[in-house]
Parts: sequence; structure tokens; C-alpha cells
Amino acid sequence: MNSALTAAAAGFGTGLSLIVAIGAQNAFVLRQGVRRDAVLAVVAICALSDAALIALGVGGVGAVVVAWPAVLTAVGLIGGLFLIGYGCLAARRVLKPSALTVEAGSAGSAGSAGVPSVAGVVGAAGAPGPSGVAGVAGRAGSRRRAVLTCLAMTWLNPHVYLDTVFLLGSIAADRGPWRWTFGLGAMLASLVWFAALGFGARLLSPLLARPSAWRVLDALIAVTMIVLGATLIAGV
Repeated sequence: MNSALTAAAAGFGTGLSLIVAIGAQNAFVLRQGVRRDAVLAVVAICALSDAALIALGVGGVGAVVVAWPAVLTAVGLIGGLFLIGYGCLAARRVLKPSALTVEAGSAGSAGSAGVPSVAGVVGAAGAPGPSGVAGVAGRAGSRRRAVLTCLAMTWLNPHVYLDTVFLLGSIAADRGPWRWTFGLGAMLASLVWFAALGFGARLLSPLLARPSAWRVLDALIAVTMIVLGATLIAGV
């Protein structure tokens, strides 16, 4: 029992140390969290993707992938270009910042009366957010884009494979019969981190009701992603 707990704790600590870092994926989850846009879907994609990759690493697939370095090279090029493109979009938003407005729900709306509800993203000029059928369609499109972006940012990032499949897989191999317990601990660390980052980001909503705050956040995201993208391409 003690060996199992030790292995799980080691997996949790190791996984957390690799996940908690300034990176494209964490920056994206943070942005979705403060925007309250597809947070559950984004958190689920990140956590489940990490769990699948950790399972592959613990199962020994990492050694097979290492034998095909061309795959990692291709992923590095595609992922690098993707991150630079997303960084450029964030840089463009710096020039046209938006703010997240929150208004009290009406008595006839779903949920308790007076509970704050997201009205929508408005431009710096103060244009109202989407409403009615157009609002529903806009939110659906935004959720779809968030899901596709999160999938690309997760699976096209070679660092994800290095951290989960290779590094965690090799460390888990040293645990012998407790390697899957170690892997479960690492999976739990991923779930805890992304849930805290996505849902905890809502506490920043009052601050990010100002366009100037979004300008700062998008500037940081732009710099982070462009630098990471350039680093990935340079390392290929």
C-alpha cells in the first residue's frame, strides 16, 4: 500500500512539474477560462489527451516512436507554424482589444434570477454582445473553434510528446510493477492543473472587463506563442 501511494505521489509531483510551465497550451486554457468560452470542453481535451499520451508512454510506445525521428520532425514543423500563426492572431487582437461584459440574468432566463451571465465579447467601442438566434450561432461557432484550436495546440506540440510519452514513460518504467500507479498519479496531476487553470481563471473576470487588460494578456500570449513556434522550427 505504501509503495502504491509513493508511486502515485511521485507520478503526481513529476507530472505537475512538467505541466506547470509557461506555454502555448496553458496560455490558451487561461484565455478560454477568463472568457468563459468552452471551458469544460477545453479542460477535458487537455486532461484526456495527457492521459492518453501518458498511457502510451507507460505502455512503452515511446521507444517505438523514438525509432522514427522523422515523425517528430514533421510534428515540430507543423506545430511551430501553427503556434506562430496563433501568435500573430493574438498580436492582431492587441491592436483591437475587446472586453468581457457580465450582466445580471433576467427573471425569465434559465437558472436563478440575478445570477451573473455572460453577455458576450464586446469591442472597445462598446458594441453589445450577441443575442437571440445569432448569439446562439455565434457561441456555437466560438465553441467549435476553441475545440479545434485546443486539439491542434495539444496534438501538434512535440513538447507534449516529449514530456508525456518519452519523459514520463521512461520514469514510469523505473517503477517496475508500480509504473501504472505512477502513470495514474501523473494523469491526476494533469486533470487537477487544467481544471484549476480553466475554472479558476474566472476569478480574473472583473479585471479583464477592461480592454486594456485584454491587450496585456493578448500581448503576452502573442510573444509566448511566437517564441515557442520559432524555437520549435529552429530545433528541427
